[in-house]
Amino acid sequence: MKLATYKDGSRDGQLVVVSRDLGTAHYATGIASRLQQVLDDWGFLAPQLQDLYDQLNAGRAPHAFPFEPERCMAPLPRAYQWADGSAYINHVELVRKARNAEVPESFYTDPLMYQGGSDDFLGPCDDVVVPSEAMGIDFEAEIAVVTGDVKMGATPEQALDGIRLVMLANDVSLRNLIPAELAKGFGFFQSKPATAFSPVAVTPDELGDAWEGGRLNLTLQSTWNGRKVGMCDAGPEMTFHFGQLIAHICKTRNVRAGSIVGSGTVSNKGVDQGGRMEWPKGYSCIAEKRCIETIQDGKPSTEFMKFGDTIRIEMKNKAGQSVFGAIDQAIAEPAAR
Repeated sequence: MKLATYKDGSRDGQLVVVSRDLGTAHYATGIASRLQQVLDDWGFLAPQLQDLYDQLNAGRAPHAFPFEPERCMAPLPRAYQWADGSAYINHVELVRKARNAEVPESFYTDPLMYQGGSDDFLGPCDDVVVPSEAMGIDFEAEIAVVTGDVKMGATPEQALDGIRLVMLANDVSLRNLIPAELAKGFGFFQSKPATAFSPVAVTPDELGDAWEGGRLNLTLQSTWNGRKVGMCDAGPEMTFHFGQLIAHICKTRNVRAGSIVGSGTVSNKGVDQGGRMEWPKGYSCIAEKRCIETIQDGKPSTEFMKFGDTIRIEMKNKAGQSVFGAIDQAIAEPAAR
């Protein structure tokens, strides 16, 4: 099934069920008003929402209405936890190679992960408000999952059973703030403002054979200022699948229902074309493009985002239909809020 949260003036919004083709929706009133309620009592409430979803797809839901992504908050507008990994080791390799640094061997066996802010997420069509262009504004196109309860010590296979929903993310980064923060030894903080998520979150069964072993085998599209810059395959080159990322968190603690875990920037390896490395599938963040330029030409030439820039992140199924709806945002300065 597909779930979304409509803005209603409250912090947590109103839960709606969305049809498979993203054409219609129906309020989940009478079953649950908020997504966190469903995650807390999944075994009891999810089947009821599934019944409503089936009625909606069959055209038998009596109070259905046209689905409007512009009215959406993030599917889970605030969460108990937002932990973002770096599951595509190619992204790390590019960053390290651009500055002539080796990738530590442990990076191939132990996932990288940081703890982000989870009290204030952006809706899929909300502006990305940033204090200054000088901060180095960048988008990051990612996949994310929402969990149920997963116990401390869970294996990757057990952790996969705890995945309730899948969605897309724009994990906005302020690149020019990152070096000074990392130099402190405590990791990202101000350099990671509010993350945005796709209009809908979907259950893994809705993805069919595209969802396999904790990887989503579809193409993630990134369109910057109307120009398609990324058509990256999300599945084959995901070094650590979502079960491994969740199990990494579970080494020392429980993961509770309503936790969100991100994949990190979706990234594909380059190919040798006539003695020169090229990246025909593009990129899912500007920082990676700048690393590619440094490797190819000795220095970066692509600038970071400016006020008024737009970013669209979307994933389509094999039939060409949007799976999660699109993250479609503009970069804005505070005065334009």
